[in-house]
Amino acid sequence: MSVFERYLSLWVAACILVGIVLANLSPGLFGWLAGLEYASVNLVVAVLIWAMVYPMMVAVDFASLRQVGERPKGLVITITVNWLIKPFTMAALGVLFFNHLFADLIDPSDAGQYIAGLILLGAAPCTAMVFVWSQLTKGDPNYTLVQVSLNDVIMVFAFAPIVALLLGVTDLSVPWETLVLSVVLYVVLPLAAGAWTRARLMAQGGEAAVTAFTTRIKPASMLGLLLTVVLLFGFQGNVILDSPFLILLLATPILIQSYGMFALAYFWAWRWRVPHNVAAPCALIGTSNFFELAVAVAIGLFGLNSGAALVTVVGVLVEVPVMLSLVWFANRTRHRFPG
Repeated sequence: MSVFERYLSLWVAACILVGIVLANLSPGLFGWLAGLEYASVNLVVAVLIWAMVYPMMVAVDFASLRQVGERPKGLVITITVNWLIKPFTMAALGVLFFNHLFADLIDPSDAGQYIAGLILLGAAPCTAMVFVWSQLTKGDPNYTLVQVSLNDVIMVFAFAPIVALLLGVTDLSVPWETLVLSVVLYVVLPLAAGAWTRARLMAQGGEAAVTAFTTRIKPASMLGLLLTVVLLFGFQGNVILDSPFLILLLATPILIQSYGMFALAYFWAWRWRVPHNVAAPCALIGTSNFFELAVAVAIGLFGLNSGAALVTVVGVLVEVPVMLSLVWFANRTRHRFPG
C-alpha cells in the first residue's frame, strides 16, 4: 500500500473536519450544492461515487461471471444477512434504545420517529459504495457485481413489504425514481463504461494494459472518496454542531448494528472457508446502507424535518468512517482466510 492509502483513515478524518468547517464558513455554497439533486439523489455526490466505482468496473471480466454460480456460499451469506436478519435486528435495536435505554434522554414523542428511521436504514442494503469498499479490500470484482445486482433485484420486491411490516404502514409508497436512478447511475452506467474501456484495453495490451490503467486512475478514485466525505459532512455540518449529543444517541444503535452485521457475516464466511476476496465484500455489503433510498422514504413518509429523516442522515455520516475501519480490519485479517 502507498503512504496515502496506509493513512487513508487520517485523511478521511481531516476531510470530516474540513466539511464541517467549510459548511459553517460558506453555508450558501453548500446549500446550493445540496440542492443539485433529482429524486433525492445528489448529482454532485453521484458523479464522485461514479468516479470511485468506475475503476472497479473496468476490472470486471464478463467471461468469468458464469463461474460465480460455482461458489454460492458468498451469495447465501449476503441474502441471509441482508434480508432475513438485518432489518429485524435494526428494528429491535431501535426499540431497545429509544423505548428503554435512552427513554429519559429524548422526547418520548420522537422515539417512534427514530425507530422508523433505523428500520428504513436496515431494510436498504448499499448499492454504490460497496464497490469502493470491495476495491479497497482487493475483492473479486465479478463476484461483488453479482452480489450487488442480486441485492438490487431483491430490493425491488422486498423493501416495501419489509418496511410496511416493521412500521405498520399499509400505504407505503416506494420512491421508484430514487431506486431506479441510483441503480442506473451507480451500477449500469459505470459497468457499461468499464466494459467498453476494458474491451479497448484488452485489444491493445491484454490484462497487463487493464492493470496498468486501473493503477493509473486509482488516485482519482481515492480523491473522489475524500471529496464525497467533505460534501456529506458539509451538507449536515449545522446539524452536527447544533445537536451533537442527539447525533451521538442516534449513532449508537447504528454503530452496534454495523459492527454486529459485519462480525456475523465475516465470521460465517470464515467458518465456511470462503476466500477473502469474496468474504470481505460479502460482509461489507451487509454493513453499509442505501442511504439515498432511506432518506427519500423517510422524507416522503414523515417529512423533511422529522426524526426519521434525521436518523437516515446520521446513517450517512456514520457510514464512511465505520466502513473504513472495517476495511482496515478486513485487510489485516486476510491471512486467516483461504487464498
